[in-house]
Amino acid sequence: MFSGSIPALVTPFRDGAFDEKAFRRLVDWQIENGSSALVPCGTTGEASTLSNAEHHRVIEVCVEQAAGRVPVIAGCGSNDTMNALLHMNFSKKCGASAALCVAPYYNRPSQAGIIAHFSYLAEHNDLPIVLYNVPGRTVTDILPETVCELAKRYPDRIVAIKDASGDLSRVTDHRMGIGKHFCQLSGDDELALPANAAGAVGCISVTANVAPKLCAEFQAACAANDLEKARELNDKLYPLHYAMFSDASPAPLKYALSRVFEGINDELRLPLVPASPEARAKVDAALEHAGLI
Repeated sequence: MFSGSIPALVTPFRDGAFDEKAFRRLVDWQIENGSSALVPCGTTGEASTLSNAEHHRVIEVCVEQAAGRVPVIAGCGSNDTMNALLHMNFSKKCGASAALCVAPYYNRPSQAGIIAHFSYLAEHNDLPIVLYNVPGRTVTDILPETVCELAKRYPDRIVAIKDASGDLSRVTDHRMGIGKHFCQLSGDDELALPANAAGAVGCISVTANVAPKLCAEFQAACAANDLEKARELNDKLYPLHYAMFSDASPAPLKYALSRVFEGINDELRLPLVPASPEARAKVDAALEHAGLI
């Protein structure tokens, strides 16, 4: 259903408020440079610091500005099932193509609880769901057998996964347990090359925010089975993938964007603070390596 380079968009702020003008320009820039879909209100979008009203406005603006040029996968995750459904209902109403739903965090449900959570969402809204597994942030891990159970139980609802577990064997686990039709997207930029080789079809990316054209070209090379070109582009991007996490994300990314995209600053919301001087130096070096500055 989705493929290619899909940026998990930052949420620009100015003087503490959502900078709608800068966000609209960012959406256009991403589409113009080959991004195949957009994800507002994910982890990179600092969704955990947005009020529900702000959360919904960011999604609404993204859908409006994309204007059907690419799909919008709206970040709808919550550790409160009812709030996740609230986000899904709004996203469906405003025209999003799918919902990105992270595993419930902090309350640490069992695998049975994870199945119950996603089953409830699938049964109460017909928006396609992209599972989001990132145990490094949520502690909760959506195990492969759980993914397979959900995809088999709701084949028209649970259609994809963004996997940031770091376990590349899961791409094959999911293919063997569900089938090739299930859309697998890497959630780790630095693992996108081997994930694609194993059967993934794209990446929901942090780096694509700042290097949309290079990330789109990399994904296109993978799709064309041009391993030599994919390796060459991966080498160009590789230091940038790690620089994006040289401090608490998305602080390094917002600093990087402030270097390459006019009108976006490095403002974040507490408890996040701007990237340290050491992280900025790593970002600068990586941007230079990639030919972006």
